[in-house]
Amino acid sequence: MTDVLIVGGGPAGLSAAMFTGKNGLETTVYDTDATWMHKAHLFNYPGVQSMDGSRYLETLREQVDDFGVDRQQGVEVTGVESTGDGYRVTTEDGEETAPYLVLATGANRDLAEDLGCDFTDDDVVDVDITMETSLENAYATGAMGRAEEWQAVISAGDGAAAALNILTKEKGEHYHDFDVPDDATSLFGSLIDTDE
Repeated sequence: MTDVLIVGGGPAGLSAAMFTGKNGLETTVYDTDATWMHKAHLFNYPGVQSMDGSRYLETLREQVDDFGVDRQQGVEVTGVESTGDGYRVTTEDGEETAPYLVLATGANRDLAEDLGCDFTDDDVVDVDITMETSLENAYATGAMGRAEEWQAVISAGDGAAAALNILTKEKGEHYHDFDVPDDATSLFGSLIDTDE
């Protein structure tokens, strides 16, 4: 059994996978590669001067792979359900369960509806600031919880928020994934607390 199941391989799903995989949670991503990023060119993404959306996805996939995430490329999730102590996803190849579920399927909210997540009056998935839905340990990211605010950077941030909340629950305290170079203390002295 894996720790985190992520449905969707765009900026939200891959960002969530990067954070959970990097921090030791067994993570599986189901990616049909149907993301809008293949139609995009990024000029407005922090740290990216200019990049084709497909190249951006390749970069994210390489990062996710480096952290040992089980990326199920081309595998479609056909169903999701609560198991009482987690979630089960169904594909044509079988089923997999995990305590945490991250839905990152863009504006397609069918799986969230099938799962029984609450929706807002705007007909988007009702999520809190950590992207958790009305169902404990089930998250909806990006366009699933936003009416018309569909940007790669927002989606990536939503995926990161979901992942950090999962990590906080797993570690039993607020978790911050903040990397500090080994020599940062000597460069900046007491301005940086490396114990956090």
